[in-house]
Amino acid sequence: MGNRYASGKKAIAMCDRCGQQFLLKTLKTEIIKQRKYQLLVCAECWDPDQPQLMLGTFPVDDPQALRNPRKDTTYVTSGVNLGGYTAGGSRDIQWGWNPVGGSRFFDDGLTPNYLVATTFVGTVTVS
Repeated sequence: MGNRYASGKKAIAMCDRCGQQFLLKTLKTEIIKQRKYQLLVCAECWDPDQPQLMLGTFPVDDPQALRNPRKDTTYVTSGVNLGGYTAGGSRDIQWGWNPVGGSRFFDDGLTPNYLVATTFVGTVTVS
């Protein structure tokens, strides 16, 4: 039994988008969201399938939690610096802005701040 369709080597067809004539074998099938539609379009009118239209098609697993978390004890076990304060831990943060060296009253226990502002005011003589 032979093929049901002719070879169509010289068959002419029209682009379903722009309406111009092309060889039938040069037209491409339009695909939107991974589905083929009955549109045959030329190379200029053909758009590749947009990846953003496939959001939610594939499962994305982006875990945030840890399976066996451990308590951070490095702040307590890190040691004492020359000033007598604990230092070298993961939360040994010295920061200061508005006012310089001051932390808010409620996070002083979390991030103790040992910054000290030193100033000097001299004398000015205007003549």
